[in-house]
Amino acid sequence: MTSGVMAVPPRAPYGRPVTRTHPPAPRTHHQRGVGELLREWRHRRRVSQLELAVTADVSARHLSFVETGRAAPSRDMVLLLCAHLDVPLRERNQLLLAAGYAPVYAEHALTAPELAAVRDAVRGLLRGHEPYPAVVVDRKWNLVEANSSIAVLVDGVAPALLEPPVNVLRATLHPNGMAPRIANLGEWRAHLLGRLRREVDVTADPDLTDLLRELRGYPCAEPVPEVLAPNPGDLVVPLRFRYGGIELAFFSTVATFGTPLDVTLAELSIESFFPANAATAAVLRGDGNL
Repeated sequence: MTSGVMAVPPRAPYGRPVTRTHPPAPRTHHQRGVGELLREWRHRRRVSQLELAVTADVSARHLSFVETGRAAPSRDMVLLLCAHLDVPLRERNQLLLAAGYAPVYAEHALTAPELAAVRDAVRGLLRGHEPYPAVVVDRKWNLVEANSSIAVLVDGVAPALLEPPVNVLRATLHPNGMAPRIANLGEWRAHLLGRLRREVDVTADPDLTDLLRELRGYPCAEPVPEVLAPNPGDLVVPLRFRYGGIELAFFSTVATFGTPLDVTLAELSIESFFPANAATAAVLRGDGNL
Protein backbone atom coordinates (compact mmCIF):
# COMPACT_ATOMS: atom_id res chain seq x y z
CA MET A 1 0.00 0.00 0.00
CA THR A 2 1.38 3.41 -0.92
CA SER A 3 0.23 4.87 2.37
CA GLY A 4 2.58 2.62 4.32
CA VAL A 5 -0.17 1.47 6.67
CA MET A 6 -2.64 -1.35 6.71
CA ALA A 7 -6.14 -0.77 8.06
CA VAL A 8 -7.06 -3.45 10.59
CA PRO A 9 -10.29 -2.48 12.37
CA PRO A 10 -11.39 -5.18 14.84
CA ARG A 11 -14.22 -7.41 13.59
CA ALA A 12 -16.63 -9.76 15.34
CA PRO A 13 -17.79 -13.10 13.87
CA TYR A 14 -19.89 -12.90 10.68
CA GLY A 15 -18.44 -9.48 9.85
CA ARG A 16 -20.21 -7.54 12.60
CA PRO A 17 -18.11 -4.65 14.00
CA VAL A 18 -16.92 -5.00 17.57
CA THR A 19 -18.80 -2.80 20.05
CA ARG A 20 -17.01 -2.09 23.31
CA THR A 21 -19.34 -1.81 26.28
CA HIS A 22 -16.52 -1.16 28.80
CA PRO A 23 -13.33 0.90 28.47
CA PRO A 24 -10.17 -1.17 28.00
CA ALA A 25 -8.01 -1.78 31.06
CA PRO A 26 -5.13 0.68 31.50
CA ARG A 27 -1.91 -0.45 29.87
CA THR A 28 1.58 -0.15 31.23
CA HIS A 29 4.25 1.84 29.43
CA HIS A 30 5.61 -1.30 27.78
CA GLN A 31 2.16 -2.37 26.61
CA ARG A 32 1.21 0.92 24.99
CA GLY A 33 0.67 0.80 21.26
CA VAL A 34 2.72 2.64 18.69
CA GLY A 35 -0.24 4.85 17.78
CA GLU A 36 -0.58 6.13 21.33
CA LEU A 37 3.15 6.81 21.54
CA LEU A 38 3.18 8.65 18.20
CA ARG A 39 0.26 10.78 19.31
CA GLU A 40 2.15 11.70 22.50
CA TRP A 41 5.18 12.78 20.49
CA ARG A 42 3.00 14.81 18.15
CA HIS A 43 1.41 16.58 21.11
CA ARG A 44 4.84 17.15 22.64
CA ARG A 45 5.99 18.81 19.42
CA ARG A 46 2.77 20.87 19.35
CA VAL A 47 1.94 19.69 15.84
CA SER A 48 -1.62 19.06 14.71
CA GLN A 49 -2.56 15.81 13.03
CA LEU A 50 -3.19 17.65 9.77
CA GLU A 51 0.17 19.46 9.93
CA LEU A 52 2.02 16.18 10.43
CA ALA A 53 0.11 14.51 7.60
CA VAL A 54 0.97 17.36 5.22
CA THR A 55 4.68 17.61 6.13
CA ALA A 56 5.16 13.82 6.08
CA ASP A 57 3.09 13.52 2.87
CA VAL A 58 0.78 10.84 4.26
CA SER A 59 -2.98 10.58 4.29
CA ALA A 60 -4.55 12.38 7.25
CA ARG A 61 -7.09 9.57 7.45
CA HIS A 62 -4.39 6.91 7.65
CA LEU A 63 -2.51 8.93 10.28
CA SER A 64 -5.68 9.15 12.33
CA PHE A 65 -6.13 5.39 12.01
CA VAL A 66 -2.53 4.80 13.12
CA GLU A 67 -2.92 6.96 16.22
CA THR A 68 -6.18 5.33 17.25
CA GLY A 69 -4.92 1.79 16.66
CA ARG A 70 -7.24 1.15 13.72
CA ALA A 71 -4.27 0.82 11.37
CA ALA A 72 -0.95 -0.97 11.75
CA PRO A 73 1.86 1.24 10.42
CA SER A 74 4.61 -0.24 8.31
CA ARG A 75 8.19 -0.04 9.54
CA ASP A 76 8.93 2.71 7.04
CA MET A 77 5.87 4.67 8.18
CA VAL A 78 7.03 4.56 11.81
CA LEU A 79 10.48 5.81 10.81
CA LEU A 80 8.99 8.52 8.58
CA LEU A 81 6.72 9.90 11.29
CA CYS A 82 9.53 9.71 13.87
CA ALA A 83 11.80 11.69 11.56
CA HIS A 84 9.22 14.44 11.04
CA LEU A 85 8.56 14.59 14.79
CA ASP A 86 12.30 14.70 15.53
CA VAL A 87 12.01 11.74 17.89
CA PRO A 88 15.41 10.83 19.41
CA LEU A 89 16.99 7.63 18.10
CA ARG A 90 16.56 5.75 21.37
CA GLU A 91 12.83 6.45 21.35
CA ARG A 92 12.56 5.58 17.65
CA ASN A 93 13.78 2.09 18.54
CA GLN A 94 11.13 1.91 21.26
CA LEU A 95 8.39 2.93 18.83
CA LEU A 96 9.55 0.28 16.37
CA LEU A 97 9.33 -2.33 19.12
CA ALA A 98 5.84 -1.12 20.02
CA ALA A 99 4.85 -1.57 16.36
CA GLY A 100 6.26 -5.11 16.29
CA TYR A 101 9.50 -4.38 14.45
CA ALA A 102 13.14 -4.81 15.41
CA PRO A 103 15.14 -1.70 16.35
CA VAL A 104 17.21 -0.28 13.49
CA TYR A 105 19.59 2.02 15.38
CA ALA A 106 22.57 0.32 17.01
CA GLU A 107 23.84 1.33 20.44
CA HIS A 108 27.56 0.67 20.86
CA ALA A 109 29.61 1.57 23.89
CA LEU A 110 32.15 4.28 23.14
CA THR A 111 34.83 1.67 23.89
CA ALA A 112 33.49 -0.72 21.22
CA PRO A 113 35.70 -1.47 18.19
CA GLU A 114 32.96 -0.14 15.90
CA LEU A 115 33.42 3.34 17.37
CA ALA A 116 37.23 3.34 17.34
CA ALA A 117 37.48 6.17 14.79
CA VAL A 118 34.95 8.28 16.67
CA ARG A 119 36.63 7.56 20.01
CA ASP A 120 40.01 8.63 18.63
CA ALA A 121 38.49 11.80 17.20
CA VAL A 122 36.81 12.70 20.49
CA ARG A 123 39.95 12.12 22.50
CA GLY A 124 41.93 14.14 19.98
CA LEU A 125 39.51 17.04 20.44
CA LEU A 126 39.88 16.83 24.22
CA ARG A 127 43.67 16.76 24.07
CA GLY A 128 43.79 19.50 21.48
CA HIS A 129 41.70 21.80 23.67
CA GLU A 130 44.21 21.72 26.54
CA PRO A 131 45.16 23.70 28.57
CA TYR A 132 41.48 24.63 28.66
CA PRO A 133 38.84 22.29 30.15
CA ALA A 134 36.59 20.09 28.02
CA VAL A 135 34.19 17.27 28.85
CA VAL A 136 32.12 14.69 27.01
CA VAL A 137 28.73 13.88 28.54
CA ASP A 138 25.92 11.53 27.62
CA ARG A 139 22.22 12.27 27.43
CA LYS A 140 21.81 12.10 31.20
CA TRP A 141 24.74 14.50 31.70
CA ASN A 142 26.96 11.73 33.03
CA LEU A 143 30.66 12.23 32.40
CA VAL A 144 32.05 10.02 29.62
CA GLU A 145 35.48 11.57 29.01
CA ALA A 146 37.38 14.69 30.08
CA ASN A 147 40.77 16.22 29.52
CA SER A 148 43.26 16.81 32.31
CA SER A 149 42.45 20.54 32.49
CA ILE A 150 39.08 19.77 34.07
CA ALA A 151 41.02 19.51 37.35
CA VAL A 152 40.79 23.30 37.66
CA LEU A 153 36.98 23.14 37.81
CA VAL A 154 36.59 20.10 40.07
CA ASP A 155 39.18 21.22 42.60
CA GLY A 156 37.46 21.12 46.00
CA VAL A 157 34.44 19.09 44.86
CA ALA A 158 33.38 16.49 47.45
CA PRO A 159 34.77 13.04 46.56
CA ALA A 160 31.28 11.49 46.71
CA LEU A 161 30.21 13.68 43.78
CA LEU A 162 33.16 12.41 41.74
CA GLU A 163 32.31 8.74 42.19
CA PRO A 164 31.26 7.15 38.86
CA PRO A 165 28.91 7.77 37.28
CA VAL A 166 29.76 11.45 37.71
CA ASN A 167 26.80 13.65 36.85
CA VAL A 168 28.23 16.93 35.62
CA LEU A 169 25.18 19.02 36.52
CA ARG A 170 24.99 17.56 40.02
CA ALA A 171 28.71 18.16 40.57
CA THR A 172 28.29 21.74 39.35
CA LEU A 173 25.22 22.86 41.31
CA HIS A 174 25.43 20.74 44.46
CA PRO A 175 26.35 22.70 47.64
CA ASN A 176 29.32 20.36 48.08
CA GLY A 177 30.30 20.63 44.44
CA MET A 178 31.48 23.55 42.34
CA ALA A 179 28.63 25.82 43.47
CA PRO A 180 30.44 27.57 46.38
CA ARG A 181 33.21 28.65 44.00
CA ILE A 182 30.96 29.92 41.20
CA ALA A 183 30.94 33.71 41.54
CA ASN A 184 27.79 34.13 39.41
CA LEU A 185 25.97 31.05 40.72
CA GLY A 186 22.45 32.43 40.23
CA GLU A 187 23.11 33.26 36.59
CA TRP A 188 24.98 30.03 35.81
CA ARG A 189 22.34 27.95 37.59
CA ALA A 190 19.58 29.60 35.53
CA HIS A 191 21.55 28.86 32.36
CA LEU A 192 22.07 25.18 33.20
CA LEU A 193 18.52 24.57 34.40
CA GLY A 194 17.21 26.21 31.24
CA ARG A 195 19.28 23.86 29.09
CA LEU A 196 18.12 20.86 31.07
CA ARG A 197 14.48 21.94 30.89
CA ARG A 198 14.72 22.20 27.09
CA GLU A 199 16.26 18.72 26.93
CA VAL A 200 13.39 17.35 29.01
CA ASP A 201 10.98 18.88 26.50
CA VAL A 202 12.86 17.36 23.56
CA THR A 203 13.49 13.86 24.94
CA ALA A 204 10.67 13.26 27.46
CA ASP A 205 13.30 11.35 29.46
CA PRO A 206 11.95 10.61 32.97
CA ASP A 207 15.48 10.45 34.39
CA LEU A 208 16.16 13.99 33.17
CA THR A 209 12.85 15.10 34.66
CA ASP A 210 13.93 13.67 38.03
CA LEU A 211 17.35 15.32 37.70
CA LEU A 212 15.75 18.70 36.96
CA ARG A 213 13.55 18.35 40.04
CA GLU A 214 16.58 17.44 42.17
CA LEU A 215 18.70 20.35 40.95
CA ARG A 216 15.90 22.84 41.47
CA GLY A 217 15.83 21.75 45.11
CA TYR A 218 19.46 22.69 45.75
CA PRO A 219 19.94 25.86 47.82
CA CYS A 220 21.25 28.95 46.10
CA ALA A 221 22.33 32.03 48.05
CA GLU A 222 22.00 34.24 44.98
CA PRO A 223 18.84 35.29 43.13
CA VAL A 224 18.16 33.04 40.13
CA PRO A 225 16.93 35.18 37.22
CA GLU A 226 13.86 33.95 35.37
CA VAL A 227 15.15 35.59 32.20
CA LEU A 228 18.87 35.83 31.48
CA ALA A 229 19.74 39.42 30.56
CA PRO A 230 23.28 40.30 29.46
CA ASN A 231 25.54 42.16 31.82
CA PRO A 232 27.60 45.03 30.38
CA GLY A 233 30.27 43.60 28.09
CA ASP A 234 28.90 40.03 28.10
CA LEU A 235 28.15 38.40 24.74
CA VAL A 236 27.42 34.96 26.22
CA VAL A 237 26.56 33.69 29.70
CA PRO A 238 29.96 33.35 31.39
CA LEU A 239 31.07 30.94 34.07
CA ARG A 240 32.88 33.01 36.69
CA PHE A 241 34.86 30.66 38.90
CA ARG A 242 36.98 31.39 41.97
CA TYR A 243 40.24 29.46 41.90
CA GLY A 244 43.40 30.02 43.90
CA GLY A 245 42.33 33.42 45.15
CA ILE A 246 41.45 34.85 41.74
CA GLU A 247 38.37 34.79 39.54
CA LEU A 248 38.54 32.92 36.24
CA ALA A 249 35.99 33.57 33.49
CA PHE A 250 34.93 31.07 30.82
CA PHE A 251 32.44 30.74 28.01
CA SER A 252 31.57 27.36 26.54
CA THR A 253 30.63 25.77 23.24
CA VAL A 254 28.70 22.53 22.78
CA ALA A 255 29.41 20.17 19.88
CA THR A 256 27.35 17.18 18.80
CA PHE A 257 27.62 14.70 15.94
CA GLY A 258 25.88 16.01 12.85
CA THR A 259 24.42 12.83 11.33
CA PRO A 260 24.45 10.10 13.99
CA LEU A 261 22.92 6.71 13.23
CA ASP A 262 24.05 5.16 16.51
CA VAL A 263 22.18 5.85 19.76
CA THR A 264 25.38 6.43 21.73
CA LEU A 265 26.70 9.00 19.27
CA ALA A 266 23.35 10.76 19.07
CA GLU A 267 23.42 11.27 22.84
CA LEU A 268 27.02 12.52 23.22
CA SER A 269 27.86 16.18 23.68
CA ILE A 270 31.31 17.75 23.85
CA GLU A 271 31.42 20.91 25.95
CA SER A 272 34.56 22.98 25.62
CA PHE A 273 35.40 25.87 27.94
CA PHE A 274 37.35 28.84 26.59
CA PRO A 275 38.95 31.68 28.56
CA ALA A 276 36.75 34.76 28.46
CA ASN A 277 39.65 37.12 29.17
CA ALA A 278 43.41 37.30 28.89
CA ALA A 279 43.98 36.81 32.62
CA THR A 280 42.14 33.46 32.62
CA ALA A 281 44.06 32.32 29.55
CA ALA A 282 47.36 33.22 31.20
CA VAL A 283 46.54 31.27 34.38
CA LEU A 284 45.54 28.15 32.45
CA ARG A 285 48.63 28.35 30.26
CA GLY A 286 50.73 28.53 33.41
CA ASP A 287 52.14 32.00 32.85
CA GLY A 288 49.70 33.86 35.09
CA ASN A 289 49.68 34.54 38.82
CA LEU A 290 47.63 32.45 41.26
